Amino acid sequence: MGAGDGNGQVSKGEGWELRLGKWQDVMADVECDALICDPPYGSRTHEGNSVRIEQMGRASLDYGHFTPDDVAEFVGSLASRCSGWILCMTSDDLIPAYRAAYRAAGRYDFAPVPVLQHRPRLSGDGPGSCAVYAVVSRPRERRFMSWGSLPGWYESPIARDGVPGGKPLGLMRAIIRDYTRPGDLVCDPCAGAGTTLLAARMEGRRSIGAEMMPEHYDIARRRLAHLPQGTERQPALFGDDR
Repeated sequence: MGAGDGNGQVSKGEGWELRLGKWQDVMADVECDALICDPPYGSRTHEGNSVRIEQMGRASLDYGHFTPDDVAEFVGSLASRCSGWILCMTSDDLIPAYRAAYRAAGRYDFAPVPVLQHRPRLSGDGPGSCAVYAVVSRPRERRFMSWGSLPGWYESPIARDGVPGGKPLGLMRAIIRDYTRPGDLVCDPCAGAGTTLLAARMEGRRSIGAEMMPEHYDIARRRLAHLPQGTERQPALFGDDR
């Protein structure tokens, strides 16, 4: 595993690494046991979330939305380098794009798993959605037949830390426990505030990720450098000489 390129800035700690830059540029050399991430959502949901966040008195989302072509590129590039589960959070409009991309990559895809988040309904003219979706796939290999039954939904509070649009630490810790094993290398190419990487670290997994926005990268780097007390240390990501 190399040091990445792009902006050339890499932060490392015991069992984790975070690279600054676009995932296409800085993650090309990464192979992992699981890909667990929360990439940008579709255009309609992205715009609605920006309005909702502004109504709550917070800064709007400061990154762009995903299109079906973005999903195809994302999955097509990373699936061959992930030996286990892929779980991507998304909005309902991009579910078909993810499932098609998983199948094109030769993976077995599952019905989307709702993630229910309780949020105030500030305005609107119809039913409000409290769900985002985890779209999951795995390799078509017999070893996954014995993995066991996994949750058909998750419930989660709204994240109160990190960056706008981020996920709660407790939710991501639960997902890490369900879709990985201790010592696995978890990859998040859209790291944001580093919540998935931090959750992996706290659950005894290794983690590597990328974030293209310097301000979010700095938040993630600081969080990863200060593991909350009461958590076990995990195996080193690199050898003793790194």
